[in-house]
Amino acid sequence: MSDLICVGAIAGSFGVSGEVRLKSFCSEPTDIASYGPLRTEDGREFSITLTRPVSGGLGARLKGINTKEQADALRGTSLFVPRNRLPSLPDDEYYHADLIGLAAYDTGGALIGKVTAVYNHGAGDILEISPTGHKSALLLPFTMAIVPNVDLAAGRIVVDLPEESD
Repeated sequence: MSDLICVGAIAGSFGVSGEVRLKSFCSEPTDIASYGPLRTEDGREFSITLTRPVSGGLGARLKGINTKEQADALRGTSLFVPRNRLPSLPDDEYYHADLIGLAAYDTGGALIGKVTAVYNHGAGDILEISPTGHKSALLLPFTMAIVPNVDLAAGRIVVDLPEESD
C-alpha cells in the first residue's frame, strides 16, 4: 500500500438505491472523482460518480453497489489511489502519507522522535510525534513557524519546539 494515498472514505449509505455518503480528503473535495477507480485496503476497485453535495460530504454512486445494504456494508471503508495519478504538489505542500514516518529533530539537531500521524480537524494540520525521550506523544501544529524544514529525501523534519511555560 506504500504507493497508495488515502483520498477519502465511505461514511455510510445515502438513500435506498445504493448511493453512498463519501468523505473526500482532497483539498478540492470533488477532485476525488477525477483520479480514476479508487481502491480499498482489501484490493477492491470502485469507479465513482458524484451525484450531489450532501450533509457531511458528497453523494456518490459506486459501480456495482445497487442496494442500501451493499452501501451500508462499505461504511468506514477507506479509498486509495496510486500516487502517480495524483497531481504534483508545490514545494511547501505535502501528502500526509509522506510525512508519516519522518524523523523529527529539534533546531539544535537532537532527535525528538518520529511522526506517527497527521490530523486535520478543520483548523489546520497537526503532527503527532512519538518522542524518544517523553512518555506521551507530542501534538504540534504543522506550520512554517513550528516546522521550518521538511526534507523528504533525507526522511526528516526540523521542529522548532515552543517554549515550555511554567
